[in-house]
Amino acid sequence: MSHVVTTEESQTKPQVSQTRCGVRSGLGGNFSSSRTYDFLYDPMFTVSSEKDHKKENIQATLIRSRLRKVPRFRAMFSNLIHYPRYSLYWDKSDPIPPFISREWKGHAEQHKEALKKLAATDTSFQMPKEVYEDPDVAGKNRYKYFERPFLPFYKQMPFSVVFAATKTEPYTFPPASTKYPSIPSKCTVGTQTDYRDAEVQTDPYSPEYVICQDSIPELLTLATLTWGRGLPAGQAEVEMIERAREKRAWEATLPPLSDTSQFEKRRKMMDEMERREWAFREQEIQKLQEIRLEVLKQLLKKREENQNEVNMKRLNAQWSRLQEAKEAKVAQIQHAHISMMRKLVGKGKNIEGKLERRNIIKDYTDYASQTYGPLSRLGRFPDSNSENFVVKNHFLNTYEGLVELESCLPDFVTQPRIRPLKPKVITTKDGFLKRAARMDHELAEVHKALLEKKNKVLESKKPLRFLQKKPIPQPRLPTPTLEMSSNEEEEIEMAVIYLQKLLRGRVIQNVMFEGKEKRLELIQELRTSHALQEDDRLVKKAEKQVTLALQRQRNLHEHKVSVVENHLAGLEGRALADMFDFLSKELVRLQEERRIHAFAMLAERQRRMREAEESGRRQVEQRRLREEDQIFKEVIKVHQSTVTSYLEDIILNTEENTAEEQARAEVEKMAEEINDIAYELESRRTELQSEEIVAELVYSFLIPEVQKEFVKEKVRNAQRKHILAAHQIIHGNTEAMILKKFAEHQQDEISDTDKLHEEVTQNEENQ
Repeated sequence: MSHVVTTEESQTKPQVSQTRCGVRSGLGGNFSSSRTYDFLYDPMFTVSSEKDHKKENIQATLIRSRLRKVPRFRAMFSNLIHYPRYSLYWDKSDPIPPFISREWKGHAEQHKEALKKLAATDTSFQMPKEVYEDPDVAGKNRYKYFERPFLPFYKQMPFSVVFAATKTEPYTFPPASTKYPSIPSKCTVGTQTDYRDAEVQTDPYSPEYVICQDSIPELLTLATLTWGRGLPAGQAEVEMIERAREKRAWEATLPPLSDTSQFEKRRKMMDEMERREWAFREQEIQKLQEIRLEVLKQLLKKREENQNEVNMKRLNAQWSRLQEAKEAKVAQIQHAHISMMRKLVGKGKNIEGKLERRNIIKDYTDYASQTYGPLSRLGRFPDSNSENFVVKNHFLNTYEGLVELESCLPDFVTQPRIRPLKPKVITTKDGFLKRAARMDHELAEVHKALLEKKNKVLESKKPLRFLQKKPIPQPRLPTPTLEMSSNEEEEIEMAVIYLQKLLRGRVIQNVMFEGKEKRLELIQELRTSHALQEDDRLVKKAEKQVTLALQRQRNLHEHKVSVVENHLAGLEGRALADMFDFLSKELVRLQEERRIHAFAMLAERQRRMREAEESGRRQVEQRRLREEDQIFKEVIKVHQSTVTSYLEDIILNTEENTAEEQARAEVEKMAEEINDIAYELESRRTELQSEEIVAELVYSFLIPEVQKEFVKEKVRNAQRKHILAAHQIIHGNTEAMILKKFAEHQQDEISDTDKLHEEVTQNEENQ
């Protein structure tokens, strides 16, 4: 029984797998490409065996190929084998995380089934309990237990059906007893609130009222006015109330209808009132028209403002588009300018157009070459695929990883221990300095001396001897004065001041005199030298003026000559530059013209040769097409004749079979009748009659058959003669026509080759 169950399961599981795959393929063309790893992620996806699991894995690998085609920009448009357009690159990124198991999930199920079978056969075996994971309904898995219905096309639409109201018969209560009066279950009571009507309800409360007999209060005429429609009352409502009062007063003054004598007066009063009402109505219509005109003006003004705003938006958008186009054009022109300048600089480096080999040594010694710093416009992108070298680590990119990494570190990393340094021992046991310490001390002194020499400030330059700044002496303090109490004291003071001035002047005179006496010889020498050189100074001054005048004239002459020479040199240089420019351009033009002419001659020659070859091929192709058309027509004709003959044979065979069947039926019928008659006659005939019957049968069967065979042979001989004649005619004409076509074909080929040779020779002679 277990074997039968296993067989059924093995037979049904492929069907499930096929059905699931069919559903996946039927859901859409993009489903298989977007859900390629369902056999790993989807817990509801089942396969029948490990073989199908491997097939799904291979299919997913083939769908998502990890080979990437990376174009080579230097040979992007190449079709050569040794210069491929692209290179294949193996993508290192794996779409499946490493923690996802790629193994088949059926092993666990097979293990469970084996344990179940063992538990069913062996009673002593205890089935291990399955430990289920905590669903955690109130925690992280809460969203799995709440779901809204998926109604993609649900829409609240009003029903187009009006249900009929159920007609129920009213319930009749039994008649109440008149012994006790009936107490109403509800009653209406008016209430008064402390709040305003606008704060409590939408419409103000209107209490019920009772009208006395033969009295119509004026307030009831305003019952048509409600809240929002006339209430609270404005100027228009007040005017309407006043007009209603006037109309009621006018109606009270009207004569009664029963008085026929005042009928004319009543009619006049009514006509006058009607004219007043029409005039009032015209005024109201005029006011309404004015209000409508005002509203229309506002609407037109608003529409014009909106239109102006839209126009401004359009103009701004158009201006921004034109500005963007202008900026793009300017950027394009600048880019083209930079490119052309780069090309011109490159051409200027190699004016003669010589081809230079690559200097590998120069490329590797120059750190600005393409070897070290390739240009991206030449197809080299140093930063491409840089993300492959980015370290992506769980411990560095997430907080949990950092916490876990920190927990793995030892204590001395997070809690550093600072140990105090021991003083360095620079003395020996005997108290002398060590050699290393002495050397360090000497090196420190040398280093200090070098630093002082390096950081030594340069002394400021001494000022010039005769351009020293004279310090302004500080003013003396004011001499204190004493207030004189009398004129005598003031006179004495003035006398003393005067005496002081005399003494100071005399001291200065003595100083000057002493200086004069000391330098008397120098003064006399200067007086004698100046007196002797006065004439020479005048002569030298005159010579100096003459020399300056001559130098000025020479400078003016040289300036004029230099200006003339500069103008002549500029004219000559401009003329020579124009001439050289014209000659170089003419030389380049002639070279380009000759080169283009040579290219044109070569292209013309190649074109003529190709036209000649193409015309020959075209003629051969046309001839071959005509032959094939003729052969096709002949074959179609043969097929048609074959089909016709085949159909005729079928029809004839069918007619013969039908006639044969009908003849057999008639013969059988006649045979039965003849047998009946023959049996009846045979029972009554004599021997002589039997011999007569045999003779008649022999005559009626043998002689007609011989005649029939003779006629058939005669017809066959006549037809054979015609068939032989037809065969001879057909085969003779066909062979002659084939030979004739073959000869024409050879002659046409010979003429085409002759023409081709003539054209080629003529082209070569022309060139």
